[in-house]
Amino acid sequence: MIKAVIVMNDQGKPRLVKFYSFQAVEKQHELIRSIYGVLCSRANNVSNFIKVDSLFGPDARLVYKTFATLYFIFVFDSSENELAILDLMQVFVETLDKCFHNVCELDIIFNFNKVHSILDEIILGGQVLETNSSEVAKAAEEISKMEKHANSVTLVPSISGWSNR
Repeated sequence: MIKAVIVMNDQGKPRLVKFYSFQAVEKQHELIRSIYGVLCSRANNVSNFIKVDSLFGPDARLVYKTFATLYFIFVFDSSENELAILDLMQVFVETLDKCFHNVCELDIIFNFNKVHSILDEIILGGQVLETNSSEVAKAAEEISKMEKHANSVTLVPSISGWSNR
């Protein structure tokens, strides 16, 4: 099961945080600071896989990858395959690129609702739902269309003979 998905910049500021099991807000901040501390101290030539038993409990592992100035971090337990999670991370980034045309940190900040809905199309409740970035992008576009339609103002035609009393 996936325990968390975190996107943070290279200064440690979280840009997307999604925990799939309850964590108090203070605990979330502590975990994010701890993860950033671990990532900053790692050399560039080491593996992107880390055991994080001390932070998330037994059998917890973390996979991260940097894209430009962002760290994409997935925390999961032993029921998931590390390479599959790395591939899932790539699907998430590819989908963001498709939806935002070369995604950047500001896209994630200013479109957090859309980013969360994209992530929810890929992972829901800690379980992987979809691994095809084209399908996820198509679903995200449908959600955007429905949101625009729901937010649009519709004019109500006047009814003949209706009077204000």
